Parts: sequence; structure tokens; C-alpha cells
Amino acid sequence: MTKQEKADAVEQIVSRLEQSNTVYLTDYSGLTVEQSNNLRGLFRKADVEFRVLKNTLVRLAMERIGGYDDILEDLSGPTAVAFTEDPSAPSKVIKKFQEDTDQEKPALKAAFVEGALFGPDQLAALASLKSKAELIGDIIGLLMSPATNVVSALQAQGGNLAGAIQTIAEREEA
Repeated sequence: MTKQEKADAVEQIVSRLEQSNTVYLTDYSGLTVEQSNNLRGLFRKADVEFRVLKNTLVRLAMERIGGYDDILEDLSGPTAVAFTEDPSAPSKVIKKFQEDTDQEKPALKAAFVEGALFGPDQLAALASLKSKAELIGDIIGLLMSPATNVVSALQAQGGNLAGAIQTIAEREEA
């Protein structure tokens, strides 16, 4: 690569890092071409950008932005980088791929999620995180439940009241 090509590549990585709140570093070594293509397809379906990048270029981009000091030591050996807005999506893809292929690769080197560093032993914890949409759904459900309970209680009371009035009316007729 020429100096200009390297500078352009670093700029692209900087741009991608600024757009993503989550970055996963993975070791993809040992995967066949077919497995790599399948893995890329799974990442694409999960709306995750998965790219093999040179460690030095990623390091330069991270150093330019700042705040990535904790993850820099994991930039060694064969590295593929996953960029996304959903912190759990890459881990779910990795776990599913590992289960489907009965392999340990791709292996998580490290994940950087909104300023927090996660190590290779925390893949399961990352996979169990809910997506932003799931969290919003949960919050809306919690906010709606008190109103639903009040409406249900009023309807139940109304039903009981109507039943009581009907019973009284039937007694008076008899």
C-alpha cells in the first residue's frame, strides 16, 4: 500500500469507528473460504459490518480518535473487526456460527461496547444482552402495564356491578 492508500484506509476506519458504538476484534484464522463467506453473510443479515483489517491501520485509527487504549493490546495476529450499533448482535452471530460448525473460530479477542472492554471469556454475557429495540419494547410494556391493570380492574368491577344489579332485579321480579 502506498502512503496515500494507507491514509485513506485509516480515514475509512476512523469514520466507521465514529459511526459505531460497538467494535469486536475476532480471530478468524483457520476458517475455510466457504466458512468465511457464510460467516460474513450471517453478519450482514445481523446488520454488522465484518471486515479483515490490518492491525496497524486499526491501531492508527483508534489512536487518532482516542479512548480505545484498553483494546489496543488485542490488535495482534489475524484480526477481523465487527462494527455495529447493536452490542449483542456480533456475539450472537459468533455463538451461532460456532455451534453450527462445531468450531471455536471465530474467537472473540475483545469487544469494546460504549467505552467498556469485554474479554474473550465474556462472549456469552454479550450474547445475552438485549438489543435496543428489545429494551424499548420492555420499557413500553412496563409503562403500559399499570394502565392495562387499571382498565382491567374497572372492567371487572363493572362486570361485577352489572351482575349484582341483574341479581337484585331478578329477586325483585320473583
